Amino acid sequence: MVDTLEPKEASGPDLAVSIGKLVLKNPIMTASGTFGYGEEYASFVDLNRLGAVVVKGVSLEPRMGNPPIRIVETPSGMLNAVGLQNVGVRSFVAEKLPYLRQYDTAVIVNIFGETLEEYGRVASILSRCEGIHALEVNISCPNVRRGGSAFGCRPETAADVTRCVRSETNLPIVIKLTPNVTDIAEIAMAVEDAGADAVSLINTLTGMSVDIERRRPYLANITGGLSGPAIKPIALRMVWQVVHAVRIPVIGLGGIMNASDALEFLICGASAVQVGTANFVRPSATMEILNGVIDYLDRHGILGIQDLIGSLQTESAGGGEAEGAC
Repeated sequence: MVDTLEPKEASGPDLAVSIGKLVLKNPIMTASGTFGYGEEYASFVDLNRLGAVVVKGVSLEPRMGNPPIRIVETPSGMLNAVGLQNVGVRSFVAEKLPYLRQYDTAVIVNIFGETLEEYGRVASILSRCEGIHALEVNISCPNVRRGGSAFGCRPETAADVTRCVRSETNLPIVIKLTPNVTDIAEIAMAVEDAGADAVSLINTLTGMSVDIERRRPYLANITGGLSGPAIKPIALRMVWQVVHAVRIPVIGLGGIMNASDALEFLICGASAVQVGTANFVRPSATMEILNGVIDYLDRHGILGIQDLIGSLQTESAGGGEAEGAC
């Protein structure tokens, strides 16, 4: 299994970042559920320039997902209750993975299950496949009735899933955390202790929308996951908190629509970022964000992305530490 993908930018600053033993050519990744299996965006994005493609969630068996209506626009983002529709792990390996192997870009497979056994079986199957560089373990989806965020809401169950997947794979594992908890840093520390190589956060916030003319929820599922610009300040705060609570890399996501948004997460200490809702609005968003990050580093004379990551200055006007800083 290849763990290192060499940076391919012809010139300019060093963009390489490490996620456990996996070295990415740059910190720009796609967010699971917003980029299909990669092929769907190939006419808009140079997949070879991405740090990693994170494919949509894969389960042991195929899933049809929730009934429509499954997506509704909000004034500052979108609500979705797709319900993790996917082709199942065996079809993914046979039909989707071969296409991705042609690219010199890390492939990270998002996995989920309704039971610990299902998480373990999916991880085991994928770990035997060429062309997969890491697993992202979804314990945070609010749109399924079994599994999903039920595992991610308590440190004990989050750690159980992490240990289960860890026992079935030698690939780096990234645990995707839910924001729908009281203390996300506590969950992050629990999965770190259980063997996670990194964490990604945040997944969507639970929300709903009502059609006042019909006096019915817009979503057939009633509630859904809120993503987009509205959640960025919350995501940024949680990423900053988790960065100061764990030693493993933190991947930031939530409302990243442009390069400035991505830079905020990196400055707050995220080792990499994932772009989600922006892919629906502008299919070429990841390329625009990557170019914008490179331009920022050039303009500021920063030779490498590592010099930017975690460079947030938190001193207050009085010279002390900002309230809440670790």
